[in-house]
Amino acid sequence: MTLSTLLPRGHRGPPAERGRRGFTAADPLGALAILSVVAVVALWVMNQGGPLGLATSDRAMGSLGLLTGLLASDLMILQVVLLARITWVERSWGHDLLTRRHRWIGFASFWLMIAHVLLFAVERAVREPDAMLDALVRVFVTDSWMLFATVGTVLLIMVVVTSVRAARRRLRYESWHLLHLYSYAGIAATFPHTFVDGADFHQTWTRVYWWCLYGFAFAVTLMYRIALPVGRSLHHRLRVESVVTEAPGTVSVTLTGHRLDRMRTASGQFFIWRFLDGPGWSRGNPYTLSAAPTRDRLRITIKAAGDGSARAARLTPGTRALIEGPYGTLTARQRTRPRMLLIAAGIGITPMRALIEDTAYASGETTLIYRYSEDQHAVFADELRAIAADRGVELIFLPGPRRADTSWQAAGPAHLDDDAHVLKNLVPDIARCDIYVCGPPAWITAVRKAARGAGAHRDHVHTEEFAW
Repeated sequence: MTLSTLLPRGHRGPPAERGRRGFTAADPLGALAILSVVAVVALWVMNQGGPLGLATSDRAMGSLGLLTGLLASDLMILQVVLLARITWVERSWGHDLLTRRHRWIGFASFWLMIAHVLLFAVERAVREPDAMLDALVRVFVTDSWMLFATVGTVLLIMVVVTSVRAARRRLRYESWHLLHLYSYAGIAATFPHTFVDGADFHQTWTRVYWWCLYGFAFAVTLMYRIALPVGRSLHHRLRVESVVTEAPGTVSVTLTGHRLDRMRTASGQFFIWRFLDGPGWSRGNPYTLSAAPTRDRLRITIKAAGDGSARAARLTPGTRALIEGPYGTLTARQRTRPRMLLIAAGIGITPMRALIEDTAYASGETTLIYRYSEDQHAVFADELRAIAADRGVELIFLPGPRRADTSWQAAGPAHLDDDAHVLKNLVPDIARCDIYVCGPPAWITAVRKAARGAGAHRDHVHTEEFAW
């Protein structure tokens, strides 16, 4: 088997760009985000007197409650913008980084919101000790738009609770994704009371500031989460061409479409996919390309892990697909070093398979290490061997269960060296490599630690967590 028999029709294999990441158009957004927090504090100082407003106990609770509410609102908007999937921001920072920052900001806004609620509850209770229950009913139910704000707060609490890692492990991806959408309803429900009752919203210029902030978040979400995906799906007209079983519970789906090259998709990236195959089509699932993208074809490989992914094996030719993307930065554009080392575990081999197919490298410059539990689960084994023979890739298969939860190695004799030593022995010039890693989060952490111990710089380790 030769490489030419594996490549989809129309493949041209353009060389990927190589170069150190420099300043991008998305970088000023970080400064603007910090500036928005500073602006919110400035609004509070101007209207509440800042620390002077905390001098008396009767004002302190209400003033701090207002500050925490303003900061919570600002951070809620920021986390919506972070995951609005703005194309040029995704390409600059990567979906992984944006997701992590979204999570941090989300928890910060949540605790500020809880502090806002508790501070105003205490403030009303202290102000009206003889009618405490009536005061609390007014502040949470009967005051203008407060019932909406209370419902919105409950929705946001539900979203945060289900976002905790322990809860996420017990939820199917489809269920978690559906629950997470309620955050938009929660933010929208808390919005009116701030403009009607908020002391810092009575001046024209402060109203303009907040309307612009909310309007920007709404506009980019509408554009990049709805309008752009719908437009791309209608224009590119993707349909299932074939479904091939690669391993037990794992299938590859090849799709054809119109002028797919216009999306500038790179090997290593992923899309959010929705297949119009019946009930449940509206829930999107992220799948990475498992072959180099071409002018009229894309291929993804899916391991059954939930209702949406299990349905992939039942897809029929001609089924329409809706897409969001492409996303992800696990691409050849990250390269700055003379050599490449790719390390994959399980279904994490999918982006690596695409990367070694069309990335520009000379024979002997690339090594691929592939970890899997059993031979029957070695997805693309024959294709990898064919590409390795054709392009001069050093291919290392490491079958078997993991040695330990904190190790990236396969289980073996007790005298095996530590993770870093083994990796250094496999790839002696690892310090000269760009290292691409894809697999389960805990396994990725073990690879990162081993790579640093073997002499690689952390900036040269590029990851894409196979998780949600």
